[in-house]
Amino acid sequence: MGTHPQLLPRNQLHHFYLGGQRISAFRGAGVDAAGRQPEEWIGSMTTMASDRRYGHSRLADGTLLTDAVANDPAGWLGERHLDAYGPATELLVKLIDAGQRLPVHVHPDRAFARRHLGLSHGKTEAWVILSVEAGAGVRLGFADTMHRAEVRALVDRQDSTALVGSLRPVPVSPGDGVLVPAGVPHCIDAGVFLLELQEPTDLSILLEWTGFAVDGRADGHLGLGFDLALEALRYDALEDGELASLVLRGQRDTLLPAAADAYFRADRVRAGTVLEPGFAVLLVTGGAGELRTAAGDRLDLRHGDAAIVPFRAGTWWLLGTVEVVACRPARPGATVPDRAAP
Repeated sequence: MGTHPQLLPRNQLHHFYLGGQRISAFRGAGVDAAGRQPEEWIGSMTTMASDRRYGHSRLADGTLLTDAVANDPAGWLGERHLDAYGPATELLVKLIDAGQRLPVHVHPDRAFARRHLGLSHGKTEAWVILSVEAGAGVRLGFADTMHRAEVRALVDRQDSTALVGSLRPVPVSPGDGVLVPAGVPHCIDAGVFLLELQEPTDLSILLEWTGFAVDGRADGHLGLGFDLALEALRYDALEDGELASLVLRGQRDTLLPAAADAYFRADRVRAGTVLEPGFAVLLVTGGAGELRTAAGDRLDLRHGDAAIVPFRAGTWWLLGTVEVVACRPARPGATVPDRAAP
């Protein structure tokens, strides 16, 4: 297929929690009867921590995106991106269908990942809400400042009620954007369907795992043990002003809070808007139409499609009624704080 805009085949993955039917319905694909394909990784050059065989995305002709970028990094990413970040997209995009409440967990920031895991990225992430069942929401940050020994005791005895109750509930609606800085504990209620942008890692520290198909005592601490892994957690309360800065409400063209720009960008794009050259992962959220580029490419799009646009395509725009979410890495030169908590 070469370095051109193209549709992406489905890359729906098995995981330790239930879900996947909403992804299958959205993407127009078959449903996993077991109900354990709750994530689709889109435009991914990242593999799952639990099984390195899975996670990488393929292009329309079956080529791994990882191989395509390695063969033509300038065509896919552009020279300014390469100078700033090297031959990596700096981005992982997912669809997540919470068929059950996700466990309370936390992701390490870059300073922790560099010091203890030898990695250059942590896992700050953000959510664009696609649909929500009545009464469902997300939970973000401790409501009251916690002490490390207190949290460790809850983890050791797997007190799910107390762990979930310690977090701040956040009601969400379709179109809302939520930034989740690394270090902030969080979970997602059953019935939430969302698009996630994140740093390109699969780093999660589980605070609970009872009722999930995972052995958290063995696999919930990144191989570090909980004494060390829990140093990644932000223990102070997430105050009202901080929480408000992490949530962007309503049907806007810019979908994420401004603080997300240091990591990634998500924008709603309709006909009439011209996008600058650069690597982008697209999710078609409505309508049908055509993508055209300055390089002369044309790509038909319809609701539920996922697509990828390389730098070499040049500027691009949409025709018709099609509406997409364009997910892009940070602009070259964006400054990322060493610690991600607000």
